[in-house]
Amino acid sequence: MANKILDEESLKQVGRSGEPRTYEVERGAIRRFAEAIGDSNPLFNDEHRARASRFGGIIAPPTFCRSMGSPIPDVRIGALGTSFRGLDGGSDWEYFHPIRAGDRITVQTRLADLRESEGRLGAMVFITMETTYTNQFGELCATQRSTGIRY
Repeated sequence: MANKILDEESLKQVGRSGEPRTYEVERGAIRRFAEAIGDSNPLFNDEHRARASRFGGIIAPPTFCRSMGSPIPDVRIGALGTSFRGLDGGSDWEYFHPIRAGDRITVQTRLADLRESEGRLGAMVFITMETTYTNQFGELCATQRSTGIRY
């Protein structure tokens, strides 16, 4: 199927990244976040018990990454103009290293994919953004792949 919405200029944007943003992760922020989501796991708020765990200290809940954002690359799709509808197509997360109190986490988002598909309402564009969370040692802590749908 030939694209109705995506043209060469639109597709050239794949791979563009937003500016990285770095956060200092504070123990108090981890505790407050765990309290806010109602998670009483001692790994997130009890230093004594967390030190006795395989992690050796307090770590952040996996969803803590949601509290650290980064600028999202502006995606321009000329055929859609400024008048379009959008849906959240969901997110996939992968976790590789725990985030610890004292870490400096750099968050960066890039446009990973643009593709077009045909639906009941006509042509739709699927926009996939990939956000990486990397600590001060260059270790990838987590990735998030989010899909937005425009039509």
